[in-house]
Amino acid sequence: MKKILFICPRNPFSERYSGDVIRAKKFIYSLSRNNYVKVISSDFKDSQKKESKLSYESFKEINFFIKIFYIIFSLIKIKPLQLGYFFSPKIKEYVQNNYQNYDIIFFQSFRAAQYMPENNKKKCILDMGDLMSENYKQTSARYFFFNPIRVVYYIESLLVKKYENFCFNKFTKILLLSKKEMSCVEKKYKKKLAQISFGVNNINKIYRFHQKNYKIIFIGNIKYAPNKRACFEFANKILPFINEIYPNIEFHIIGEISKIDKFFLKRKPNVKILNKVKNLKPYLSKTICGIANLRIATGIQTKLLTYMSYGIPSVCSQQVAENFDAIKESKISFYKNNKEMIKIILKLKRNKNFSLSASKRALKTIKKFKWEKVLPVLNKIVA
Repeated sequence: MKKILFICPRNPFSERYSGDVIRAKKFIYSLSRNNYVKVISSDFKDSQKKESKLSYESFKEINFFIKIFYIIFSLIKIKPLQLGYFFSPKIKEYVQNNYQNYDIIFFQSFRAAQYMPENNKKKCILDMGDLMSENYKQTSARYFFFNPIRVVYYIESLLVKKYENFCFNKFTKILLLSKKEMSCVEKKYKKKLAQISFGVNNINKIYRFHQKNYKIIFIGNIKYAPNKRACFEFANKILPFINEIYPNIEFHIIGEISKIDKFFLKRKPNVKILNKVKNLKPYLSKTICGIANLRIATGIQTKLLTYMSYGIPSVCSQQVAENFDAIKESKISFYKNNKEMIKIILKLKRNKNFSLSASKRALKTIKKFKWEKVLPVLNKIVA
């Protein structure tokens, strides 16, 4: 049995509706079956937790104004701004003083990589997930040329790219979600890489085709900029055209959302905001399809796995499709422009054979993404 120090930038037990939090929690419980795992994060709401092979300790989050200082300090050091935003001096001190007591140090996301101890010789694993530098580069390109946010995202993309290279050098093993992103990493780092996909807990065949189905759903963290932009674009540019033909079709958004975004989206005709829900099943009846209409996409869009796990037909952008190998196997419908997207959604609304065929392929493909098949790869890495 190994002793593992597991460091998270956010509380993995917070039930936050975010892929990195869900993934971290799954990793922690999987590792704790055969190892002792000590989890450290910055979130004071749940300060301590202890089980037989698992303990958790969190530290109070830094005051917002002190965060600003750390962000500026990160910029001065030519490091990603978000490292400063997520920095906790107490976590850094804890890791530096205690890491020698552990066999492996596991860092969840590159935001936690800043806590790597000085002169460290321990086995260090980084769950990088996606190459976020490319994500921020894409986000920057979507803003108007003179928009200050464009500049911020572009600078951050360069700083994150530099920091990703630092991580490739320093870590023993780095986990990525997408095979495509693994191919983008320099050849000299290939031996350090391991692909571990996101997973699903259960498969529930709940989709039923019916002419009266009226919901188009979007699941995700709407505080995440690409998801937010995708929801507003669908509500503003796609849904009005669909409602000209089918006035009763609604756009249902499920996930964490800021109060201001919720206010503006709720004012759009036929847009329903459901926030985060603990049990999705009651909200997925009478669904036409689930969408992943992101124009900014890296890695695997876990919302697609969620739709597939319920047998719900899915529609995604070409950008999403290019990063997800399973789309080729399941033949998820993807589009190149808004006109194509509307055409696919209307076909799923009207054509029973088309919809049921999409549902069957999804249920067949998702079997490979059950956590019980994904997590053994992780256990081999720490063995």
